[in-house]
Amino acid sequence: MSIGIIDYGLGNLTSVEGAVRRVGFDCVISSDPSVLEKAEKLILPGVGAFGDGMRNLVERGLDEPLTDFVLNKAVPILGICLGFQLVAKESEEFGHHEGLGWVDATVQRLRPDDPELRVPHVGWNDLIQCSASPLYEDVPDDALFYYVHSYRLSAGDESLVVGEADYGGRFPAVIRKNNIHAVQFHPEKSQKHGLKMLENFLVRA
Repeated sequence: MSIGIIDYGLGNLTSVEGAVRRVGFDCVISSDPSVLEKAEKLILPGVGAFGDGMRNLVERGLDEPLTDFVLNKAVPILGICLGFQLVAKESEEFGHHEGLGWVDATVQRLRPDDPELRVPHVGWNDLIQCSASPLYEDVPDDALFYYVHSYRLSAGDESLVVGEADYGGRFPAVIRKNNIHAVQFHPEKSQKHGLKMLENFLVRA
């Protein structure tokens, strides 16, 4: 199986590549749509600001080809962290920015109810499995995952949300729409449960 990791200039690409290889799959890191088009599954990682991410996708000519691959050709894709947010319609991070628009959601500032909780939200936290996902096979309900983010998804369509986390209030941590899967945390940094989730995407999604 060919796995394409999308390079748009942001994110821990080598960490994701290492995790994919660790669970037994070959992959290619590329910003070339003609290379990514050959992939049977895609991963959209990312660390950084929403506006920078979208600008890089547009400048590299990736936004329209990826939309074609995902929405028209139904190629399974996994968004990670910033990649989780970029699939939304828009973000308020450092101004207003349009997203890829693949799902009915917006990105808003993370505002914990507890004033002692700091933003960004950094570290290990829970994952509340709200509804079925192929990512959850053999992942226990009490599994912890590694988060690093200051913004959160707000779903216009609640059926998108298949997993939540709690940090002074619940927020979406896993979403799914048909072939689109995305996680707010970093599975590649989340030890055995993160690797199992990544493997589940590659095998079952």
